[in-house]
Amino acid sequence: MKEKIFEFIEKSEALVVELETELCKRPAISPANGGEGELDKCEFLAGWLKAHGITQLERYDAPYADAKGGVRPNLIATIPGRDDSPESPRFLIMSHIDVVPPGEASLWKSDPWKVEITESGIRSDGTSHGKKITGRGVEDNQQGLVSSVVAALALVKQGITPVHTVKLIFASDEENGSTYGVDWILKNHPDVFRKNDMAIIPDSGNSAGSVIEIAEKSHVWIKFVTKGIQGHAASPDASRNAYLAGADLTVKLYYRLSEKFSDRDQLFQPNYSTFQPTKKEPNVPNINTIPGEDAFYYDMRILPKHPVDEVIREIDKVIAEVEEKHGVTIEYDIGQRNESPPTAGNAPLVKLLSRNVEEVYKVKTECVGIGGGTFAAFLRKVGIDCAVWARIEHTAHQPNEYALLDNILGDAKVFALMMISE
Repeated sequence: MKEKIFEFIEKSEALVVELETELCKRPAISPANGGEGELDKCEFLAGWLKAHGITQLERYDAPYADAKGGVRPNLIATIPGRDDSPESPRFLIMSHIDVVPPGEASLWKSDPWKVEITESGIRSDGTSHGKKITGRGVEDNQQGLVSSVVAALALVKQGITPVHTVKLIFASDEENGSTYGVDWILKNHPDVFRKNDMAIIPDSGNSAGSVIEIAEKSHVWIKFVTKGIQGHAASPDASRNAYLAGADLTVKLYYRLSEKFSDRDQLFQPNYSTFQPTKKEPNVPNINTIPGEDAFYYDMRILPKHPVDEVIREIDKVIAEVEEKHGVTIEYDIGQRNESPPTAGNAPLVKLLSRNVEEVYKVKTECVGIGGGTFAAFLRKVGIDCAVWARIEHTAHQPNEYALLDNILGDAKVFALMMISE
């Protein structure tokens, strides 16, 4: 059986190129990032899957007035297994259909929305790259999406029934926090998931395929708004400079939080909590006016050992100090807050994935934690074991983003083995 499956996957190069090409030409950018959303891409994918024999499909649409069709769609394809009883774990592969904008056009060597196929040369370890597929979204997250589909087709088209029911989940809004994607499904359709499900999220990894992510730092985004009194720059005593207070708060938060929560955990890279000021909103348009309001953002990736509530309490202390010093008021809004327990390194899912990765790629695996956020955080919070894994080149969000054909086909073999493993 395994030989038949692998042979099908190895002959699926044209299928991979076709699906990557069609997905890439349908930009699925969040309205928050200037796009129309994921509807066109989702509808194409559903039609393509049906045409290729994966017919058990369900849509879970999150309402979103500014998106095309007024929705952010989430699509789930089911391949029934030999045992779909409530006691039987199901195998989930979760990828996202949204992508980020291409960024500065001059940095792209080709049209970001038209797939380009090239021979890519040699890896640093001396092995051949094989063919390279270039275009926005082809790696993040279409590599994982296409690999999961090819793995499923290797069974469906050859009449092979998976051991456990397989669900391929194609979600929206991952790039902006999953409010209208996985998080929305969990809150509005919790029956989609079971506690004993096992999920792989093919959205991170390394170029050898040797790392399995089992833990994520808590992920917090905060917007801070400083409110003072606007006035003329020549008369600062009559004003309360919101920009100056905001700058003071920015620096104080960085040093206070970094020192207070300075523990290390070697599971993660970097092995410490990170607190980074990022986005800055414009205030006044002219140089000679003192701003009466100022706003900036922080991205915080916190080791799981530090409760987020403890970090928030320290933030409140720093805010009180800055308010008193500058005579301003400061408000903040937590735009995103994800914290979850890790998946155990000896969980059945992790052991099974490790065994199958080693069989396909001939590498020893190791468990790691990451600072980035994935679907796994949402599922781990409700008790579902997750592993984040892919053999990936890490070109996501970059100009000239690419995925290697060898990686797509190799990962499909790993996923197919997971589908037929007892």
